[in-house]
Amino acid sequence: MVANLSATPTDANSQAHYPSANSSVIQSANQSANQPVSQSAIDPRLTAANREFGFKLFRQLVEQDTSRNLLISPTSVSIALSMLYNGAAGSTQQAMAKTLAWQDLSLSELNQANAALMTTLESADPAVALEIANSLWGREGVAFEPAFLQQNQQFYQAEITSLDFSSPDAPASINRWVSQNTSGKIPKIVDQIDPAQILFLINAVYFKGDWTTQFDPAKTTQQPFYQLDGSPQMHPLMTQQGQYLYAETDQFQAISLPYGNRRLSMEIFLPKPNSSLSAFYQNLSAANWQSWTSQFSRREGTVQLPKFTAEYDTSLIPALQALGMGEAFSGQANFSNLAQGELRVNQVRHKSFIEVNEMGTAAAAVTSIGVRATSLNPLPPFEMKVDRPFFYAIRESETGTLLFMGSLVEPIVPSES
Repeated sequence: MVANLSATPTDANSQAHYPSANSSVIQSANQSANQPVSQSAIDPRLTAANREFGFKLFRQLVEQDTSRNLLISPTSVSIALSMLYNGAAGSTQQAMAKTLAWQDLSLSELNQANAALMTTLESADPAVALEIANSLWGREGVAFEPAFLQQNQQFYQAEITSLDFSSPDAPASINRWVSQNTSGKIPKIVDQIDPAQILFLINAVYFKGDWTTQFDPAKTTQQPFYQLDGSPQMHPLMTQQGQYLYAETDQFQAISLPYGNRRLSMEIFLPKPNSSLSAFYQNLSAANWQSWTSQFSRREGTVQLPKFTAEYDTSLIPALQALGMGEAFSGQANFSNLAQGELRVNQVRHKSFIEVNEMGTAAAAVTSIGVRATSLNPLPPFEMKVDRPFFYAIRESETGTLLFMGSLVEPIVPSES
């Protein structure tokens, strides 16, 4: 049985919500969605899988282009693909599970773990704003499987909207939702709608946190930042002294800068002058990440960090194909649990934004998936001057979830808010 949404009444913008068209399915979903999810329900298999996938995806994107700033939200991509996964079947579902390291999780376990994870992340630190939003935008008149809609609303709190994709206002409706759920940091994700498009699945993640100890603007000075080719570019570097979680090897220095009540932090890995960011990438993996972050210990020191802003926009299809999910984008795709007919994914677009200044960090990311038919001994103080290309990530400590990861090779001064 499928839910035919063509009977949904529309307003002047040809936009309506699915519940009136399929009230029994949506009512059941809402009842389940309102049930609280306990933090203990978080499945460590999911958080481990998300880290593994996130680093694999980052490495693939690095291989495509090492000359520009890179910034992704593994959390956003994983949640968006989880919603799509509920519509996949057969070998397409198996390929997605392998790519995302979900082989040991049933669909029910995956959905429940994602629901618990989102609840935990959003309530991790009352001093930090962390918001996760999901939406499904379906072509008016297309019959979608009731279970697909119900699971996405129940477990992912997805707003489900029927839209006249032929209307010139349709992209603007989707983009308004994106802008609202990223606090305006990402104003647009859809440029135009393919005539054969039947669905957009969209995830938005918004983060805004003040440093636990803020940088003094009076100590911010113009200093050279050495770019990939070694050429200096004058740039504002913030300076702070104190005790930090810090680690150092022959290859890099690393520091953890906490936000709010310290549940969330930015981890910065600066390759040593005798190394490079490209050499660091060669060892960047989920296993090494776990090892490196376990070596952090509190130590007195000084850190200098550039103020910066960065934006990123890319198609994830080539990377996902390289990671083994190619069938989802081909004529052999099987999304029979989503809707009837021959369907394939024709878009996986990821946009992200970050701004770092003396106060803290604001970051946002959107993933849009389009479906179409067809120590005891104190160590001496360290000095860490982040004046050359570096890798960074924003992490939630209890679950190890990586909200954002990126690399800065060319800093841009953030505009004053």
